[in-house]
Amino acid sequence: MTGPPTSAPTTAVPGPRRSQDRPRPRPRHRHRHRHRATTTLTLTLLGAAVLIASLSAGDITVPVSDVLHALAGRGDPLTTTVVLTWRLPRALLALALGAALGLSGAIFQTLTRNPLGSPDVIGFNTGASTGALAVLLTGAGGYTRTALGALIGGFATAALVYALGGRRSTATTRFVVTGIAVSAILTSVNTWLMYGADTAVAARAAQWTAGSLDALGWEHAVPALMALAPLALVTPFLVRTLRVLELGDDVATALGARVVRGRLLLVTVGVALTAVATSVAGPLAFVALAAPQIARLLYRRTPGISLPGAALAGAVLLAGADWAAAHAFAPVQLPTGVVTVSAGGAYLLWLLLGSRRGGRKR
Repeated sequence: MTGPPTSAPTTAVPGPRRSQDRPRPRPRHRHRHRHRATTTLTLTLLGAAVLIASLSAGDITVPVSDVLHALAGRGDPLTTTVVLTWRLPRALLALALGAALGLSGAIFQTLTRNPLGSPDVIGFNTGASTGALAVLLTGAGGYTRTALGALIGGFATAALVYALGGRRSTATTRFVVTGIAVSAILTSVNTWLMYGADTAVAARAAQWTAGSLDALGWEHAVPALMALAPLALVTPFLVRTLRVLELGDDVATALGARVVRGRLLLVTVGVALTAVATSVAGPLAFVALAAPQIARLLYRRTPGISLPGAALAGAVLLAGADWAAAHAFAPVQLPTGVVTVSAGGAYLLWLLLGSRRGGRKR
């Protein structure tokens, strides 16, 4: 009689490890968000530091503590007048106009998919200058009329470049080259307008075309900030359209985007940002060119050009250039545009040398 069958001892064979038991890799997007937040905070603090430095430095030096007290409404009458009435409008305009130019440059460089596709290179800045000069040299000056002339000149130039450079797409070499050619022609027109004007008027126009934030008060700052505020509020809603258009017209159409309308809206906002900045301070070259590329370098983990990053980079760049123009060579004050052109030339040289080294490595 046999007993009940006994089962042989089994050895547990380890099966495949369940996915929930495996150590999960840290999501890459967390690093990206952290890097973006850190970079944004750093640029914001730099902008605040340049603002405080601009409010502190000058013929009457104001300690930083007194600047902070004046901003909080607890300063003495003299300090309050110096900080809030004399210096704050110029400092705020430097930040606001720099942000506007950086934002405009990012829009056009993304649309053209070309680092040279900024409004000061493809002629929109020069066209705005032509419109503003036409108003100034006719003796019908004033902020409102000058701003209107700059807007008309900028939009007329954009329409001309768009018509000559190819209506199908802005992301072509022909579009950029056409803009450069139109810019050269308009520069000659601006020179001719100044030579044909009265000496006193031409001297005032020449000072304006150098690009300067000197002698700008609240009567200039308030209208400019009111004009830039709605443009800045509209821009975030255009980010998705800009990202889709960056993929190409065919892909954007396949994704259901209205390419022509989206491009027209983006060009309108970009030209308006440039025209407002030009009407207030004159043509400030290279800010719109350099700021988006600086943002691309700083936000390297973010695909494409970061619009907020370009705005912050432009604000810090122009505010720093304005501080250097006003105080770095004291008692001599330089036009802010001279500093931005010098910095832009150095940036282009660095860019060319960097691309040359990259070509040799290949």
